[in-house]
Amino acid sequence: MKLAIAGLAVISLGFAAAPAWAQTAPPVRYDLSFENAVHHEARITVTYRDVGRAPVRFEMSRSSPGRYALHEFAKNVYSVSAVDGAGRPLTVERTDPSGWTVGGHDGTVSVTYTLYGDRADGTYAQIDAAHAHLNMPAALMWARGFDDRPVELTFHSPNPAWRVATQLAPTANPAVFTAPNLQYLMDSPTELSDHMVREWQVDDAGVPRTIRIALHHPGTAEQADIFAGRARKVVDQLIAVFGDVPDFDYGTYTFLADYLPQVSGDGMEHRNSTVISGSRSLADADYGQIGTLSHEFFHAWNVERLRPAELEPFDFTRANATPSLWFAEGFTNYYGPLAIRRAGLSTVDRFLAEIGGQANVIVNTPARGYGSPQEMSLRAPFVDAAASIDPTNPNIFTSYYTYGAALALTLDLTLRQRFDGLTLDDYMRQMWRTHGRTEKAYTPDDLRAGLAEVTGDPAFAQAFFNASIQRSEMPDLAPLLAQAGVVMKPRNPTGAWAGPARLQVADTVVRLAGATAPNTPLYLAGLDGGDEIVRLGDTAIDSQANWDDALKALKPGDTVAITYIQRGAERTAQLRLGTDPAFELVRIETTGGAATPAQLAFRNAWLGQEAAAAQP
Repeated sequence: MKLAIAGLAVISLGFAAAPAWAQTAPPVRYDLSFENAVHHEARITVTYRDVGRAPVRFEMSRSSPGRYALHEFAKNVYSVSAVDGAGRPLTVERTDPSGWTVGGHDGTVSVTYTLYGDRADGTYAQIDAAHAHLNMPAALMWARGFDDRPVELTFHSPNPAWRVATQLAPTANPAVFTAPNLQYLMDSPTELSDHMVREWQVDDAGVPRTIRIALHHPGTAEQADIFAGRARKVVDQLIAVFGDVPDFDYGTYTFLADYLPQVSGDGMEHRNSTVISGSRSLADADYGQIGTLSHEFFHAWNVERLRPAELEPFDFTRANATPSLWFAEGFTNYYGPLAIRRAGLSTVDRFLAEIGGQANVIVNTPARGYGSPQEMSLRAPFVDAAASIDPTNPNIFTSYYTYGAALALTLDLTLRQRFDGLTLDDYMRQMWRTHGRTEKAYTPDDLRAGLAEVTGDPAFAQAFFNASIQRSEMPDLAPLLAQAGVVMKPRNPTGAWAGPARLQVADTVVRLAGATAPNTPLYLAGLDGGDEIVRLGDTAIDSQANWDDALKALKPGDTVAITYIQRGAERTAQLRLGTDPAFELVRIETTGGAATPAQLAFRNAWLGQEAAAAQP
């Protein structure tokens, strides 16, 4: 499919407009240059005028929209200086790790600093000879107390081939962009590079909205066309879920796609754009990047406009947490691959493998014994790319992405079973009508009320939230899946199972790579992560093959001696082997059975008509 090739005009405006008095205040001006890009440095100046005579506090953000942990961006800022409106040097006092105070000025303060950035993803900045990839909280210093002022940014490109891709509002000057306020500025990632652009329009009840891909990659124009063609199909399916296109500011939504060897894999949603990045080329990944694109575009509705109350407004100085990430991220994790399947870009089997893998994790994780989906959501600041030196118990947390995807699967199938003609799509549309289109932030109770409204059954909604959201019960998946002729097939029904343990082999030393899971055979026998396994029964264990062969000679229910070294002490215990609870989701046809016409009709209504994966 050939899509329009265009230069990247750019987009935006979006958070609530600044009050009238702020619009009359002089704009905050940023000037960004990249003369030392080869050494990952940018030189940035920010100027505030008419700020009175009191000392002004400048700071770097500690968190970023779309992230839930602290990232301490000030660590990459140095060589800070300041002048007043007359160009006189001012004293800059670093008052804390993330803040600088400037006094003695004449009402105008210009602060100049160097930014180091060498990680291109949704959170950080990367500056090199190929591009300047900027997440604004990681790049821009700001002054406290002036959040509502309009902003103007000027980019000085070191390469005449570089263009600017961003959701910031364009001006007549292609190097100058604006934002209405600090909130919008910090939500506007920007890419300066020699990138390809593909764009097309979607219809929003008679109003055209432009979807744009700014693709920075080493591949060909033809590969860009293929990727954009697949993206277009996925975008159409996601629009169909909600039956409405968000009112993108300036009518445009942009995918900032970076696929280069030095780039890190990520996806990060924003109001009118998203960063999608990775180190593999489109061809090497067989266009698998479409999965991240699908997930992130769903966020244009779910999270960016259909938004948890706890994230409004976003506070750049602390970790931002909400108990509703199971819905905001987890339901998005369900719809990402579902839209790809409905678009005909994957098979039913591939979709079942992906969603089945997530369901398997949640059904069998010990973490459900330690907390509900809401609890897992509130642990986000500890796990969302946060780094700590001390180890934590790996058994007490399971990802809200995975948890929410499994819940979305069960709720979708339950709605289809219990309520004639009703699906999870209807629930998403209900929440969109009441809290997304109106941009009225929701609470956990609003999510329950939305389910009650769309089903007309408050008791059902209350029971679901009580059991599966406030507690950690999972509905029985097997009968729900049977409606679609899908089977929960045991992965290893007859083999002896010691637990979901990975081995780490170095020469002839075999160790448990991680902590054992509660109530599994190895855990009950007293083994833990890091223990060296010496012998299982009569078999010396010095390789993965030895371990696998020793287990194959046993069966569930057998008890065998295991010898291991734990923190320098050799121990022996009795290991009672069990049956592996892991399962996979498969079509009944693959097990030798046959789907009934009713099951096939249900499956097609859920996943779309099965056909060979379409290739544009």
